[in-house]
Amino acid sequence: MISTLAIAGYRSLRDVRMGLEGLNVVTGANWSGKSSLYRALWLLADIGQGRIIQSLALEGGLASTLWAGPEAFSGDPEIKVESLWTGHVLGRANGFAERNGPAVRLRDAAGAWRPVFDNLARFDSMLTHCSDPREAPELLAVRERLRGWRFYDHFRTDADAPARRRQIGTYTPVLAADGADFASAVQTIFEMGDEDGFGAAVADAFNGARVSVSVADGYFEVLMQQPGLLRPLTTAELSDGTLRYLLLVTALLSPRPPEFMILNEPEASLHPDLLAPLARLIARAAQRSQVIVVSHAETLVLELAADAAKRIVLTKRLGETVVDGDEDSPEWRWPVR
Repeated sequence: MISTLAIAGYRSLRDVRMGLEGLNVVTGANWSGKSSLYRALWLLADIGQGRIIQSLALEGGLASTLWAGPEAFSGDPEIKVESLWTGHVLGRANGFAERNGPAVRLRDAAGAWRPVFDNLARFDSMLTHCSDPREAPELLAVRERLRGWRFYDHFRTDADAPARRRQIGTYTPVLAADGADFASAVQTIFEMGDEDGFGAAVADAFNGARVSVSVADGYFEVLMQQPGLLRPLTTAELSDGTLRYLLLVTALLSPRPPEFMILNEPEASLHPDLLAPLARLIARAAQRSQVIVVSHAETLVLELAADAAKRIVLTKRLGETVVDGDEDSPEWRWPVR
């Protein structure tokens, strides 16, 4: 489990450190820095995918991501320093992989440093270019962990949303971030996952409703039977909130749970009555995955706190995002260059 999250120099996050537990809920007023924290985690995951520069470009370039306080500066995207170490705080003796400029060195079994790369491009990470099962298994392990992180942020539920269409059925243990393989993911849960848990989560939120998947000529479509209706509703007929909730159920009950899952404002477009069932669903998912929920819905925050979630409250102080109670933040030391 990840025990500490530290972010520095990113938008309003000049120097934020927070301890994490199995289930965490990040909250705060608008403009407090919640979205910046979410995006910082996304950028970190993109390092493991080797696409950090592309992600920075999509955000508007490096200048749009840097600390936005009174001493903001600009420059070309460049990875200058990377470090990997054991323990809580980086020291002289506990590092085992270091990158400084284009040079990368690894610590061998005897404890001595040896150079392994001297021309790493400024836009490449040592995680993607120096990971090796024999020479650098620690780098490989961290890279694969980052690649396994799962993000869900505002599923599309408009009339043209992919989740509303019939889909070719394929084995789908992980719901896509945009919900495009919704029907296949639901059927995969029914066949090899927690079908009873899925049914219970739907009934909990919709007073006895049931979900099924129709199959015709290789195409899958999710149907929802609600009490009192003569026929089931197709996904094209569902309200935005109902469809979004079903997508969240599908994501959270994945037969292949991630090590780390981040949900950004999952309450969007949901009726207030659905927040308590959603909190119970998230708490259940946190028994299999470490979860961070970013939310400003007080009802959801309180429900999650009742399920033993760690509540992390962000606020602004002179334009800088800080964590309430940050005097108790974990110790951290950034590598220097």
